Amino acid sequence: MTKSANRMNISYNSHHMATAKSFLVVLMCLISLSTYAQLDRQYIRTGNRLYHVQAFDKAEAEYRKALTNNPANTQALYNLGCALMAQQQDSAAIQSFQQAGKTEQNKLRKSKAYHNMGWICQRHQRFADAIEAYKESLRNNPDDHQTRYNLALCQRQLKQQQQNQNQNQNEGNQQDEQQKQEKDQQQQQQQDPQQGTPQQDKMNKENAEQLLNAAIQQEKQTQERMKQQQPRSRNLQKQW
Repeated sequence: MTKSANRMNISYNSHHMATAKSFLVVLMCLISLSTYAQLDRQYIRTGNRLYHVQAFDKAEAEYRKALTNNPANTQALYNLGCALMAQQQDSAAIQSFQQAGKTEQNKLRKSKAYHNMGWICQRHQRFADAIEAYKESLRNNPDDHQTRYNLALCQRQLKQQQQNQNQNQNEGNQQDEQQKQEKDQQQQQQQDPQQGTPQQDKMNKENAEQLLNAAIQQEKQTQERMKQQQPRSRNLQKQW
């Protein structure tokens, strides 16, 4: 009985130690995650302070540190987009806002990310992309009147842009047609140097008629002179 009890006691102690070790591992993981989360918040807070004093490049560096610890931190992604936008790095800012918008679960924050994307695209006259971003923003926050105004303005700007493009295309086609006609006329003149433009043909015809009339008049005058030089005939009487 004593030996059996000892074996049971040893087994119980082993199980208890294994459970304790598992608990310690979980606890260490939680502590590690908490530490990383604290680092994220610390970097973001530092970045926000730098952003407010317009040290945008330094703020960018802090937000990137936060993302190094947690690439899915949507707050760091959104704030990084704002810092990049302030430095006129618009392409990189759009990527950051887009990633934040896809990852963020809070609808108001998601709406802000897409609003900023739309604003950048609109500033670069990428009106079609801006419209899609504004629409996505309103899907998450239908009460955002500023986004609704920007959307309406952007739709008018896109329509005007398309009209201008069509007008420019029509003018370009007319110029191309005119240049083609001029080129064809030049080629015809090179092939037949005597053939001119319609105006030139009209002038040549009129000149030809004038020359012909002058020649006829000159011929008449010549005939009149020749008649005067010939001897005049007499009235002869007939004798039988």
